[in-house]
Amino acid sequence: MKIVVVGSLNMDLVVRMPQIPRPGETLLGGVFKTFPGGKGANQAVAAARLGASVMMVGCIGNDAFGREMRETLTREGVDTMHVLVHPQSLTGVALIQVDAAGQNSIAVASGANFELTSTDVEKAMLSIGNFDVLVMPLETPLETIYTAARIASRIGAKVILNPAPAQLLKQDLLEFVDVLLPNEYEAALMTGSPSLQSVADVCNAAQKLLLLKAKNLIVTMGNRGAMLFDGKTESQIPACPVQAVDSTAAGDCFVGALAVGLCEGKSLLSAAEFASAAAAISVTRDGAQPSLPRREEVIQFMNDRSKPK
Repeated sequence: MKIVVVGSLNMDLVVRMPQIPRPGETLLGGVFKTFPGGKGANQAVAAARLGASVMMVGCIGNDAFGREMRETLTREGVDTMHVLVHPQSLTGVALIQVDAAGQNSIAVASGANFELTSTDVEKAMLSIGNFDVLVMPLETPLETIYTAARIASRIGAKVILNPAPAQLLKQDLLEFVDVLLPNEYEAALMTGSPSLQSVADVCNAAQKLLLLKAKNLIVTMGNRGAMLFDGKTESQIPACPVQAVDSTAAGDCFVGALAVGLCEGKSLLSAAEFASAAAAISVTRDGAQPSLPRREEVIQFMNDRSKPK
């Protein structure tokens, strides 16, 4: 069960507030904490905690945040041999505001993440050899995404692309993608839709995205669950009701858990249900990586939900 993550490593600077300030507004009384994060690193830790062998490919700066990021990944069992240090850049930083309902607003300074090159990715993947699943968000240069997707497709690995932050993607990339995994806001932006208010809206956006040749599509919708499309059928995955505290890494948790499920030979629907349970646990805790559950927690959570009430 071998997963490669090509993606970002950021230090998250988090302020928890009763509400997220409006433009021009200053609010006092927030609580500040720092957490290791970045979508790529979060997805790597999520998969590692759920039992996978995970290799991280990315770039950090030669600074305290970078050293802490590498140390944290290593403690979590993620192989960091291919996490490169770019001496002229700072490690990426995310400024995160979280309100009382667990909703968040995030601004990212990418820093060293955008120093990762296609050559770096080629060398890393040649060294890694065969693997089962490639996971990628869009927080490194797009050329690195293309390169990794082509290599993974060539060796028969499944490719999960989490198009976050959202941008328009071309068919020559998406035809390498086995599972395209946006949230509802990203799906709207990618299809030019104003918003996806209903299941019908999500279905319409999904058909547009599937025309770009991604083999399967899962749209996550927060507390409304997720929708799965394979080009022939659609399935709704209900959200697991929990008391949300911080939703920062919920999407990353879903991605990492989905990758683990597919590695284990689960069907896409079964893997998505496993991912939904893992993501539900993550929103009940503060921070990005600290919120990510371990395998036994997810199994227990799913078992408890399946018991007759």
